[in-house]
Amino acid sequence: MSKATQTINALETPTDLEQDGVHEICEELRLLLADVFGLYVKTKNFHWHMSGRHFRDYHLLLDEHADQIFAMTDDIAERARKIGGTTLHSIGEIAKYQRLKDNNREFVAPKDMLEELLADNQKLTQYFRSTHEVCEKHNDVATASLIEVWIDQTERRTWFLFETVRELQ
Repeated sequence: MSKATQTINALETPTDLEQDGVHEICEELRLLLADVFGLYVKTKNFHWHMSGRHFRDYHLLLDEHADQIFAMTDDIAERARKIGGTTLHSIGEIAKYQRLKDNNREFVAPKDMLEELLADNQKLTQYFRSTHEVCEKHNDVATASLIEVWIDQTERRTWFLFETVRELQ
């Protein structure tokens, strides 16, 4: 047995899910994890660079959102491992798989920050729903259940951002 095969076998976890299902679900979880990491960094970026009249409120809101987003990362990665898959290994892989776009501009107005995070959270909800469908197809009720919680959290962030941005119209 080759060293690479031994390494892969060492990471296998017993599951009653079909191997093709594990592979497809883990591919989806890898994408989600990359997006969640990207959204976390963007939210912290905007938190750190917030300015203006509502600085305190927006700064605290984004800090709360970032904490909630970061809390998802370990659960997503561990879920992939629990069913016998692997997950992200590096920042390079995050960049390779993330679908949500970074924002590297030197200055972003507070309203633009909030609108961008609103749109990103809406996209993340769509990605969660898509992954949920894959989990249902392969009868992975545990991952689907976790995703339902993450959808609820993401919809709450979307709601708060929407109401905050609407105030700025």
